[in-house]
Amino acid sequence: MSNMFPKSMPLRPGYRPEQVDRYFETAREIYDAGELDEMDSEGVRTVAFDIVPGGYQPAAVDAALDRLEAAFLQRRRADFVAQHGRRAWMDQVTQLATTLYPRLLRPEGERFLPASGQGYIKEDVDALMDRIAGYFDSDNALASTEVRGAVFRAARGSKAYDEASVDRYLARVVEVLLSVE
Repeated sequence: MSNMFPKSMPLRPGYRPEQVDRYFETAREIYDAGELDEMDSEGVRTVAFDIVPGGYQPAAVDAALDRLEAAFLQRRRADFVAQHGRRAWMDQVTQLATTLYPRLLRPEGERFLPASGQGYIKEDVDALMDRIAGYFDSDNALASTEVRGAVFRAARGSKAYDEASVDRYLARVVEVLLSVE
């Protein structure tokens, strides 16, 4: 399967097409076979491809990965609900959401580890954390795409949070949001 996605201009960076094609072919086989244990939403969210000149446009591939993650989660939810019931699914989602809440209660500027080098500016992350808290507390609208697409300015030292800590936490938030969307 060649040219699954639009390519970047010849000298512009993009994802290595062979890797992307192979990944999506494997994902399709796993999905079609119903072997959902072989690929989970975290695996889809964290996959990485080599960057090469003239490769696939990252935005197009990333959007397809977002759809793939949602498809796997929806399929997993349908299978789980068919076997255990909707109430059991919601109990599981509630349990995951409950593990996220304590961090939201931390004071602004102290919600994540400080960056040892470059990281995400605390104010940007805290603003999103406030929106997440509003979702859990007041049922304010918040979509997984908003969290997944969040962009934070860079900062260093005491003005920044550790990127990996923030990314792991937000990945779990996305999982909760996708589970109920």
